[in-house]
Formats: sequence, C-alpha cells, structure tokens
Amino acid sequence: MHPDDVANLIRTGLPGALVSVESDDQTHFAARVISSEFAGRRAIARHQMIYRTLGERVGREIHALSIEALTPEEVASESAG
Repeated sequence: MHPDDVANLIRTGLPGALVSVESDDQTHFAARVISSEFAGRRAIARHQMIYRTLGERVGREIHALSIEALTPEEVASESAG
C-alpha cells in the first residue's frame, strides 16, 4: 500500500486533519496526524480513531503503523518550545 493511500484514508475518516505518512517498504508506516478532534482525548483514544479510519487494512496491507497524533495547539506549543 502506498503512503499516500494510507494518508487519504485517514483524511477521509478525520476530515480537516493534516496528515503525513511515510514508508520505506509499503507495509510499515509512520503517520503524523494533526486534528482538533483529538482535543481532550488520551493517546490511546487518538490512536483508535486513526485505526478506525484504516479498518481491516491494519494487519493486512498495513503490517505496522507508528502514530504521532497531535492537536493543533500541541503542535503550536511544540514549535514554541
């Protein structure tokens, strides 16, 4: 699966999210997702939201997924720090 396809699936499931996905081998992926929908949610809930956008592809076409899930405010404070 191409990283752009993974990113598009996440964008479809989380409208308005800023998504970047990288992969060296088309089966192991690293995703950075920035969404205001993550506000007030713990990391596990954020990851579950992302996994839901990918459905059954996780474990099949997507063998591994590293996730960085942030709110826009967290990104802003990360940049300021």
